Amino acid sequence: MTETAIFAGGCFWCMVKPFDQQPGIKSVISGYTGGTVANPTYEQVASHTTGHTEAVKITFDPDVISYADLVEIYWRQTDPTDASGQFQDRGDSYRPVIFVNSEAQRRTATASRDALAASCKFAEPIVTTIEDAKPFYPAEAEHQDFYRRNPFRYQIEEMGGREAFIKQHWQ
Repeated sequence: MTETAIFAGGCFWCMVKPFDQQPGIKSVISGYTGGTVANPTYEQVASHTTGHTEAVKITFDPDVISYADLVEIYWRQTDPTDASGQFQDRGDSYRPVIFVNSEAQRRTATASRDALAASCKFAEPIVTTIEDAKPFYPAEAEHQDFYRRNPFRYQIEEMGGREAFIKQHWQ
């Protein structure tokens, strides 16, 4: 039996690897969700006119890795205090969102967000939203498994602030 989780945390290229390398993960798909246009293209989403957010859809075995574990991994890839994008990627299509597809996921994500806020790890408020899952549209083939297929370009993207932020705040 598998379940799915959907997370938006900036550029979807940078959100695949941290999940893809965990035991119990069956697949991590880059795509678009949360908007009003069916089957949007990368160019449409990048125009910031569709309402979509770049996200990853993770299929996982809950007997091996829990949804709560995935949420914890998610936090450590993002700046939860930045609602206007993530790192060098700015705009609504890069906003941080946990898209939940059940009441159990909502409870887990909310409790985790509340615990992070209570930890005082960040001086600014936690602004990552928790929203109901909406239709998820896989991105074009060139955006899938980007870190494997384009390791040099992936490294450049990571150096756009994400890598330094993670080292400063999460390690």
